[in-house]
Amino acid sequence: MGRARRDKGALELQVLTVLARAAEPMPARQVQDALGDDLAYTTVMTTLGRLFDKGALTRSATGRAFAYEVVGDQRTVDAAQTARRMRQLLEAGPDRAVALQHFVSELSPQDEAVLTELLARLDAEREQP
Repeated sequence: MGRARRDKGALELQVLTVLARAAEPMPARQVQDALGDDLAYTTVMTTLGRLFDKGALTRSATGRAFAYEVVGDQRTVDAAQTARRMRQLLEAGPDRAVALQHFVSELSPQDEAVLTELLARLDAEREQP
């Protein structure tokens, strides 16, 4: 019987957590070992590459390989995990618009201001060539 497919986002968060807890940048083989799973090396490399492309990791050459490090800290990883859970809940619900409406209506004034600023910044980034 084959292995169950893992959600790509879950693996990315596991990799980020491993790297955030590391004392120094880690090569892919060490990340693979730290995950303690029977993941293929190529799967770990692909995940590291995707996270690097997204700007979540930095890498530095160590011989013929790269060593990877999280951009940010454990708080950044925790925030990414929270955002992922929020997205999953939205996707599982019957009506995203209604769920978002209720979510926004229950925000504190401070959180509402943060959300408004983030949306304005996202709009400005999208308008840039």
